[in-house]
Amino acid sequence: MKERKISIFVFFLLTLLTVSLKTYFAYYIDLSLGVKGIVQNLILLMNPYSLVALVLSLFLFFKGRKAFWFVFAGGFLLTLLLYSNVVYFRFFSDFITFSTLNQVSNVDSMSGAVWSSFQWYDFIYFVDTIIYLFILLFRRQLLDTKSFQRKFVPVLMGMSVALFFLNLAFAETDRPELLTRTFDHKYLVKYLGPYNFTVYDGVKTIQNNQQKALASEDDLAKVRSYTKTKYAESNPQYFGIAKEKNIIKIHLESFQTFLINKKVNGEEVTPFLNQLASGNKDFIYYSNFFHSTGQGKTSDAELTMDNSIYGLPQGSAFSLKGDNTYQSLPAILNQQQGYSTSVMHGDYKTFWNRDQIYKHFGIDKFYDATYYDMSPENLENLGLKDKEFFKESIPYLKAEKQPFYSHLLTLTNHYPFTVKPEDATIDSPNTGNPTVDGYIQTARYLDESVKQFVTDLKKEGLYDDSVIMIYGDHYGISENHNKAMAKLLGEEITPTKFMDLQRTGLFLKVPGVKGHVDSSYASQVDVVPTILHLTGINAKPYVVFGTDLFSKKHNQTVVFRNGDFITPEYKSINGVYYDNMTNQPITDSADKTKADKTKHQVETELEMSDSLINGDLLRFYKNPEFKKVDPIKFNYENGKVSK
Repeated sequence: MKERKISIFVFFLLTLLTVSLKTYFAYYIDLSLGVKGIVQNLILLMNPYSLVALVLSLFLFFKGRKAFWFVFAGGFLLTLLLYSNVVYFRFFSDFITFSTLNQVSNVDSMSGAVWSSFQWYDFIYFVDTIIYLFILLFRRQLLDTKSFQRKFVPVLMGMSVALFFLNLAFAETDRPELLTRTFDHKYLVKYLGPYNFTVYDGVKTIQNNQQKALASEDDLAKVRSYTKTKYAESNPQYFGIAKEKNIIKIHLESFQTFLINKKVNGEEVTPFLNQLASGNKDFIYYSNFFHSTGQGKTSDAELTMDNSIYGLPQGSAFSLKGDNTYQSLPAILNQQQGYSTSVMHGDYKTFWNRDQIYKHFGIDKFYDATYYDMSPENLENLGLKDKEFFKESIPYLKAEKQPFYSHLLTLTNHYPFTVKPEDATIDSPNTGNPTVDGYIQTARYLDESVKQFVTDLKKEGLYDDSVIMIYGDHYGISENHNKAMAKLLGEEITPTKFMDLQRTGLFLKVPGVKGHVDSSYASQVDVVPTILHLTGINAKPYVVFGTDLFSKKHNQTVVFRNGDFITPEYKSINGVYYDNMTNQPITDSADKTKADKTKHQVETELEMSDSLINGDLLRFYKNPEFKKVDPIKFNYENGKVSK
């Protein structure tokens, strides 16, 4: 009996089908896209086909076995793109962009975290690839090498393009202005698919790269006009109360405030930070303080906390805009009040391009890993363990010329949240999820590290007369772990609950100000104007998007990088408005109108911030209060030789 052969068109259809089926598998198993209703599910079914079919149809122009190999290669590359996004999403809850490819130098330092993102069932993504490769190599007799009629290829390509525009029409119906006023990558992937999203991102990347060349002083004027209208007058009671005081900023890696007062197995997870959050100590605790980071995560938090601007929608400004002009908080303090400035971190200086961008921030000294004892017993996960880091940082702080501004970044409480048995002083909650279980144990270690550091500051006489900031940089537990988090917290992790979990907290000690709990809504963008006013420097001449936390006119709208927002009254999540108290969708038309107005302000603010960074607009600003930083004046030499 004669074997039935596979034509190139059948092979094309099989590859199209299997790539699309894998995409559906990723949608429903690995990617949390917030799909709701019949329309969104239909869009999800439709969106993989257009670009996959368009790419694969190009190879039908080839003849013989070559056509099979090209279709196979196209399917494999599309699979690789899909799988790379799946692994990236498990770690970052986001999708790969062209901008993030500039950050591949960080992979070596984060290899442990990357390996932890792989799952046992990942072979499913490559089953078809293995079968097709076997046929191409060992069962070539099954292939019908008769060429596809080329006159039909443009027809297939035209159908693919038509399908894309049909997909886009459905998407625009469900989500108007999808391509012009959407900052959330999950939204774009949900409506366009991962393959069309990659094309869209490529176009946006080109546009953003051109923006700097086309930018002008008129663009800066628009941004200045916006930030002037948002400016909040300082509170006379606090203005200048911390003038020329040392400023010590403690950056808590991946810290979320659900840990505050949380007990596991009857034990407090963070007993020391719980004391600081009580309002009975020296610290003001901002209980509704949120992060506003995007793909840049820690680097975004640094950018925002030092500049009162938002990170980029794609990639990290540290890596992409390291040569921009900035008006950073440390540089302002140096110029206005003679502060010496430093950063201390138990990782190497090239990570996140810090050794370059800190020069543009006007940082005098950068104590990186070469200044610390990086012996194997002192290391965990990404670098130096926090207790050792803080202990070794004290002499550097004591040597700083006062007043000083010093920023210390912790590391141990970082995904995948590993800790040695001798450092684990709280039992695992045993949720069955190693990420969530490990997070509880590394958070306890972080808490103990901060307690040790604060104790040492007191011993060395650096506590009483210093402003001390302690804050979480970004979330530690992504929505991929919602089941385990529900088990840990004893409640379902709904979209509104997940937004509540984005609180990262701010603990602020100001000499002469009594500790208390402040429930005002705020985010990292508000820190710069707050510190400027506390030190007696008017924030108005500077381009800042936040407002002073002590001001009676403080703006309580918290802006998230994806365009969502939260206020004391409302939450906006994926375009749906909720009452912030009841977490129920808003139905009242007056409330919707008010929320719409806030949504427009949020979108405008993000657009202004993106314009400022992508156009490097601060190079045009002739600020009489600020002299542009000359990065050539800064040079970060290595410290002690690593052992």
